[in-house]
Formats: sequence, structure tokens, C-alpha cells
Amino acid sequence: MAGHDSGTQHQFTGLKKYFNSYTMTGRRNFVLATYASIAMIILYFKLKPKKQTPAVTEK
Repeated sequence: MAGHDSGTQHQFTGLKKYFNSYTMTGRRNFVLATYASIAMIILYFKLKPKKQTPAVTEK
């Protein structure tokens, strides 16, 4: 016996079909989703408009 539950075929439905820890495809999808979320957070903070303060204030 090699590995956990090596003799059975897993039939997943819904999100479990794409994100599971039993298949290489499911593991790859977890990694890709993690990389994509990190990239989105970085892009959000890089492209967020800066708050501008007036250079000269009149009193």
C-alpha cells in the first residue's frame, strides 16, 4: 500500500472537485489561488490612488 487511500477513486463535487489535497491538480489549484491572491493584494496597494495634500494653505 502506497499512500493514503491509494486504492480508492475520489469523486468530488463542487469546489472540492478543484481544491482538494488528494490529487496533484487540486494541490496545484491551491498554489495558484494563493499566488493570485498575493498578487492581487500587491497590485491593490501599488495602484491605490495616493491622498494628496495641498502644497500651500492660505490663512
